[in-house]
Amino acid sequence: MSEFLEILPLTKTSFAPYGEVIEADPSKMRLINNGTTERFHALGQPVVVGAPERLIFNIFRGQPRQFPYSVGMMERHPFGSQSFMPLSGKPFLVGVSDDEGGRPGKPKIFLARADQGVNYFANAWHHPLMALGAVSDFLVVDRDNTAANLEEFFFETPYSIAEPDL
Repeated sequence: MSEFLEILPLTKTSFAPYGEVIEADPSKMRLINNGTTERFHALGQPVVVGAPERLIFNIFRGQPRQFPYSVGMMERHPFGSQSFMPLSGKPFLVGVSDDEGGRPGKPKIFLARADQGVNYFANAWHHPLMALGAVSDFLVVDRDNTAANLEEFFFETPYSIAEPDL
């Protein structure tokens, strides 16, 4: 029988073992362009491990998940971070796992607000993009040549997620 996972709010502290939360942080705000623009500086740090790979910008268009949703796999990218920032003004789910001897442990599920993104650390186990409610676009920054930077793990018994309260 599938175990249901609790959906937690996404905070910088709770997400710190897996990556960075990207959100407008008032402590990092600077006025630029003669005071007409607020710049929230250095909210995350994309990483590429090994040369000559490069960072690229992508737009991912995610299909909304149907609930209850089955979490049957996790993936990780050993040679670079991967960042997701919503462009469609919709919240989304973020799934991560601790590494347990080269495989993911029990997933943790976070609800990211429409104004929050994430930057997964290199080698952090995470679930693929989980859009909510409608087709949603995301700005994604990751390492070029992603095929050489992907490891997947499939759980024997999937976990379940109930529909979140939005």
